[in-house]
Amino acid sequence: MTTSFQWTLLSPYRPSTLALIAGATLGGLRKVARAFQHRREAVTLARMDDRMLADIGLTRSDLRDAYGQPLWTDPTTILAARAKERRSNRHDGAGRQPANVVSPALVPGPGFSLPRTDRPARYTL
Repeated sequence: MTTSFQWTLLSPYRPSTLALIAGATLGGLRKVARAFQHRREAVTLARMDDRMLADIGLTRSDLRDAYGQPLWTDPTTILAARAKERRSNRHDGAGRQPANVVSPALVPGPGFSLPRTDRPARYTL
């Protein structure tokens, strides 16, 4: 003997069409407001000189490309992508990408010794 159960759901909450439209509109407005805020914050990059921009992996043309997008788009996504691309394509002078770049230690190692200072002053230069 098989019994089949028929589950009847109490009417679940379904938002009205007006609520869906209002939610989508509010989400779009938040996105545009965030893009304007990032655009204002990215103005500080335009105030930097070329050397400072190169330190973070950007060029003036990257800034022009980012600001050339429509006003409602976020320019920081383009800038972040360009900086990441340059970081991944970085290479040494011979055209090889460095495997693991390690900066030198600031504290001298165990084999370090200072130069002799018992020489006459005329030889110290």
